[in-house]
Amino acid sequence: MKKVFFISVLFCANLFIGCANEPFVTHAFPASSIKTIEVVTSGGYITVNGDAGSEAVVEVYVSRDKWSFEKIQEVLEENYTLDVKVEGGKLYAVAKSKTMNLNWNRLGLNISFKITVPRQVNSNLRTSGGSIQISNLSGSQDFTTSGGSLIVDNVSGNIVGRTSGGGITVTNTNDNIDLKTSGGSITAKDCSGKMNLKTSGGSLHLSNLNGNIDASTSGGSLHLNNLSGNIKTKTSGGSVTAKNVQGVFHTGTSGGSVNLDDISGSVDARTSGGSINVNMESVSEYVKLSNSGNISLTLPADKGYNLKVKGSKVETSNLRDFRGNMESKSLEGTTSNGGAEIDIRTSQRVSLTFK
Repeated sequence: MKKVFFISVLFCANLFIGCANEPFVTHAFPASSIKTIEVVTSGGYITVNGDAGSEAVVEVYVSRDKWSFEKIQEVLEENYTLDVKVEGGKLYAVAKSKTMNLNWNRLGLNISFKITVPRQVNSNLRTSGGSIQISNLSGSQDFTTSGGSLIVDNVSGNIVGRTSGGGITVTNTNDNIDLKTSGGSITAKDCSGKMNLKTSGGSLHLSNLNGNIDASTSGGSLHLNNLSGNIKTKTSGGSVTAKNVQGVFHTGTSGGSVNLDDISGSVDARTSGGSINVNMESVSEYVKLSNSGNISLTLPADKGYNLKVKGSKVETSNLRDFRGNMESKSLEGTTSNGGAEIDIRTSQRVSLTFK
């Protein structure tokens, strides 16, 4: 026989604090009884923290700007169902209106959940009116909001988050990270694993990441620092700035310049809206650069390269041990005994420096 733990919500003044900074009601359950959580609300935020000791705790917050205690209590009791329970190893925290056609302007309430559970849980979180924050969790996390930001810290496992109206911040998180927003910037720091980061309306700020990284935006710039692994980044609406990147690095923009410094590995960079400036510390297999503006590339000297360079004017500095054809608008041949492929194409000037 499965165990059911629950506490019914009583609409009475001694439970209803009536302040947005204090919980309307608090529930406690044995932490060992919880393996998964499901949280649903249409007008508030959701916070889940995996720091529970022997007890899991659910705090419910209810608010509406400029409404009195009595007004909030009356609307909540008459128009909403609030259900918090544990059944079959699953913690439910659900707030929903009693009618499908609730008039939000007249009767809408912000009902939020602040939840503390064991670290090892799976979650399914949904809100259409607030932010979602998860921390100190391990497992499968699936969370969506239409009207707020996503904050993820110290989480491992399979992580899938979506928002249509806010930014995303993810830190100290590992394994499989899949986060998307249609209306904000993304900041990712101190993470590792497989990362899929997408936004249609903001910039990307990525630092101290390691793994398979696929990050793109249609409406902002890319700011990249200290990345390693297999890296793909793209923007349609801004510039690309990167420093200290190691591995296989593909990046591109159609709306700005590309500036890459202290790069080790292989690079493929493209833009149709500005210049490209690249400083390579070491090259493993290739450097491919193409645009409609000026290109400047600095390579380690005294290494073997296969060079294929074309532009309106090609200038070189400290080029040694070269065999091949060199003209004012092109350069094709090898240095030393050949090696990494260097392919540069532009309709403007090329500056190729060896140091």
